[in-house]
Amino acid sequence: MNAKWITPVVTALDKDGHVDMEGNKNIYDFLIENGMDGILLFGSIGEFFAVPIEEKKALIREAIRHIDHRVTVYVGTCHMEFETCVELSNYALEQGADGVMVISPYYFSLPESAILNFYGTLAERVHGPLLLYNFPDRTGHDLTPDMIYKLVSEHENIVGIKDTVATMGHTRAIIQKVKTEYPDFLVYSGFDEFFGHNVLSGGDGCVAGLSNFAPEVASGYAKAARQDDLKAMTEYQQKIDSLMAIYDVAPQFIPTIKKAMVVRGVNMEPVCTQPLLPATEEETEEIQKILQKAGLK
Repeated sequence: MNAKWITPVVTALDKDGHVDMEGNKNIYDFLIENGMDGILLFGSIGEFFAVPIEEKKALIREAIRHIDHRVTVYVGTCHMEFETCVELSNYALEQGADGVMVISPYYFSLPESAILNFYGTLAERVHGPLLLYNFPDRTGHDLTPDMIYKLVSEHENIVGIKDTVATMGHTRAIIQKVKTEYPDFLVYSGFDEFFGHNVLSGGDGCVAGLSNFAPEVASGYAKAARQDDLKAMTEYQQKIDSLMAIYDVAPQFIPTIKKAMVVRGVNMEPVCTQPLLPATEEETEEIQKILQKAGLK
């Protein structure tokens, strides 16, 4: 089974809300030492929407240098201003990223023609591997299997997708539609609990956030899948199902995940960008209970 778990890593910030280089390096080492297959910088959990471009560039440069090919590195390079998206994408690739991941433009609900034009033009301008990012709950529109197939068939540098949908049937349809003809196309789920279903259906794993604070669980699950160890996969699935409660602790899950990392001893500040609020005392108690139940505290 081709099974990988990529961490959409949080972005460590200092107490003033700026990128904390050392804090981020601590996180990367924590993930790598606990067996993660790869790291995605500036995904949704990485607060890509609120970090200034120059701070993004500085972190991309330092992160890739620090990780030093120990694991796969993807970079989220979405920006609502198209030329900035192109610039940031090519910058990340020039620094040595293994690929860039771009969510479709959000705010407006776009017709299929606009989405195809956006990704098609982007693929022509980006000098390296490009992964799509489908998150209908945030963008207001869906990348359908037919749209993805069309993009992949016309642009050889479109190499994968993160499909963040609440229905695994959507991701399964992408696997069946696209990977049948393009078997090297990477199909990742965006929800942790779909990892097992994804790989059993012929997908490539997931890019999902619990691994920020529970990397040994995520990497253990991926290893079990690669070894076709169904018994171990069952045990890990139940651990992941238990940890999914972390997403329900507060309306915004990024502060919750950062707080869980601090509780687990990662040397970083649990600071988030505006308008995200830090975890409260009550929420922190709930986080501790979830971690304790999973044997992580």
